[in-house]
Amino acid sequence: MIKGGTTIHTADGSSVSITRRGIEFDLHVRDAKGETVATVVMNQDDVDALYEELDEHTTVEWEAA
Repeated sequence: MIKGGTTIHTADGSSVSITRRGIEFDLHVRDAKGETVATVVMNQDDVDALYEELDEHTTVEWEAA
C-alpha cells in the first residue's frame, strides 16, 4: 500500500508520480520538461490493479515510499 508518494522516472526524462489524497490517489504524468501531461484520480483498488498489471509485464521491483 502507498502511504506517502512514489515517483517513477523514465529513460526519456518523463515521470509518473502517485500521491495519496485522502482515500484517493493522484497519478501525475509529466514530460521531460516537468510539464503535466495527464492527471488521473484513482481509488485504492485502481492503484492495486495498476501495480499488479505492472508486475505481470515488468521486472521492476515496486516499493512505495
